[in-house]
Amino acid sequence: MATGFHGAHVLIGTIFLIVCLLRALAGHFKPDHHFGFEAAAWYWHFVDVVWLFLFVCIYVWGAGTPAAH
Repeated sequence: MATGFHGAHVLIGTIFLIVCLLRALAGHFKPDHHFGFEAAAWYWHFVDVVWLFLFVCIYVWGAGTPAAH
């Protein structure tokens, strides 16, 4: 489930970046007017931080202690 949610957020972020690319090519962003691009960057930071949290919870903490042989 966590991987599916992550995949959905990656898809949303990719669409976000494609929209930013189209807007950039159309000249919509200016040095003092670029909130859409900034929002896309913050969104990707959010996805990265959540994925790091999930990685630690699932793969590090969820693995438990190694079994003795």
